[in-house]
Amino acid sequence: MRQGKVSLWRHLDRALRISLPGHCAFCLGATRAGSAWCQPCFETLPWNMAACPVCAEPQVSLALAGHRCGHCVTRPPAFLATQAPLCYQGEMLQLMQRFKFSASPRSGHVMLKLFERGVPAAVLAWPQALISVPLHPKRARERGFDQADWLARRLAARHGLRRYRAQRCHHTPSQRGLDRSERFRNLRDAFVISAALPERVALFDDVMTTGATLDALAQACLEAGAQEVQAWAIARTPLARGYAAV
Repeated sequence: MRQGKVSLWRHLDRALRISLPGHCAFCLGATRAGSAWCQPCFETLPWNMAACPVCAEPQVSLALAGHRCGHCVTRPPAFLATQAPLCYQGEMLQLMQRFKFSASPRSGHVMLKLFERGVPAAVLAWPQALISVPLHPKRARERGFDQADWLARRLAARHGLRRYRAQRCHHTPSQRGLDRSERFRNLRDAFVISAALPERVALFDDVMTTGATLDALAQACLEAGAQEVQAWAIARTPLARGYAAV
């Protein structure tokens, strides 16, 4: 039954991608056959090259790539590493807003393809389970859909990943306007996972800001039996000025 659902998702997504307009998602210019972007736009996207390997916070210099940021040295999160290949600014911010607030399926597919281009194939094959950050049902109804779930379902189908579900224990206040420590307190014990998890779990969200949400969900995964947890996000919000996005 599960294999049938996976095949159906792949078929539907392939049909949708074929039917999408053949122009660049960023400049509306011509593209190569089957591509959603032109090469100049692809090269000028804010790629998160100099990032902390644990939380993917963009660093101020390429020389710091691969080194832990100060936050991860003083307060390591519950996840071991983060894959967030792009920075949440410029064209990526506009693309994400079209997806989240205008429910643009093409924007969602473009973001998934960019994520796949920015993450090594071996990493995409690493997890035994994929869990998306859940919206509280009230907030999902207000928005019209759960954007992280929409993306994670398609990513899992493309790579044969088994999906598990997490639940929010309570309707947490919005994280907007909160500083880093307030965000972590706001999400304490926010999630629960009822199923027993395999050893290797990847968590998925569309945008990662401080990592507080993914840290709280990673804690719930460890309590549910996971041994290693990674955080995956399409884009990371820069927290410091002068970061080295390339």
